[in-house]
Amino acid sequence: MIHIKVSVFPESRKEEIKRISKDKFVLRVKESPEKGKANLQVKKILKKFFPENKIELIKGGKSKNKIFKIYDAS
Repeated sequence: MIHIKVSVFPESRKEEIKRISKDKFVLRVKESPEKGKANLQVKKILKKFFPENKIELIKGGKSKNKIFKIYDAS
C-alpha cells in the first residue's frame, strides 16, 4: 500500500497526467468539480496508471490537493 499526492486542475482543455516524483502527480481533467465529477475522472485516470490496484480517496475530496491510497493488487 502506498499514498500518493495528486494536484488536480478541473475544467482543463485536455486531460493529462504527469508524474512529478515517486508519490506526486499532477492531473488535468475536463470535468467540473461539481458533484464529484472531477474526482471520479481522477480515479478513472489513476486506475489506468495503477490497473491492478484498488484506489481510495482519503483526503481532499473538495480540495485541489488530494491524497489517494493505492492498495496492493494481492
